[in-house]
Amino acid sequence: MPGNSSFVAYNYRKLLSGCSERLLVKKEAALLWQKNIKRAVDIVAALSGLICLFPLMIYVAIRVKLDSKGPVFYFQERLGFKGVPFIIYKFRSMVEGAEQNGPTLSFVNDNRVTNWGRTMRTWKLDELPQLFNVLIGTMSLVGPRPERKYYIDIVSPIYPYFDYLHQVKPGLTSLGMIKFGYARNVAQIIQRMKYDVEYVERYSLLLDFKILYYTLPSIIGSKKVV
Repeated sequence: MPGNSSFVAYNYRKLLSGCSERLLVKKEAALLWQKNIKRAVDIVAALSGLICLFPLMIYVAIRVKLDSKGPVFYFQERLGFKGVPFIIYKFRSMVEGAEQNGPTLSFVNDNRVTNWGRTMRTWKLDELPQLFNVLIGTMSLVGPRPERKYYIDIVSPIYPYFDYLHQVKPGLTSLGMIKFGYARNVAQIIQRMKYDVEYVERYSLLLDFKILYYTLPSIIGSKKVV
């Protein structure tokens, strides 16, 4: 009964296809729900952080101004969600005109970093203005650290997964930051990227909360693995 057999096989494939489509719809709905919760958490946390840390931010700003010539804040273009460029906000931790010869990653004992800038970087105080990025929605609390197009263009031919990271918003902290730390060169960018690709693949609110939990120990030098 080849006719019946073909009919049964066709209907079986159709059933499987229907199940797959329904599972995909459910998965997308679950991810949408989590993304909505994530955005709400971002807004509440960023607003609360800006209010509670306002006195500290004023102190940091004064120290930046007294420590060296130049503006208090540092603005730099990065690529964010879906590869759209945005401006990231930081307290200036380097001397003015530190990249006159083009983009250069910071390195150990970098003499472009100011005295107060070293302290800020140790405790990640220079990153505090990025709470504004989180509040306006160009960044999230958790997500792959955003990178400049200059370095993305260098890395992509070597490790062609940078676009994959743009499926989610960049973050203040990330799996790459707590497992690897700051990247000092292109090779280290690639090493850290592998953790951020893992983050996108494992994307969930639970993972976000774990990363937030381990962020403070990573800042004070006690790295944890999630």
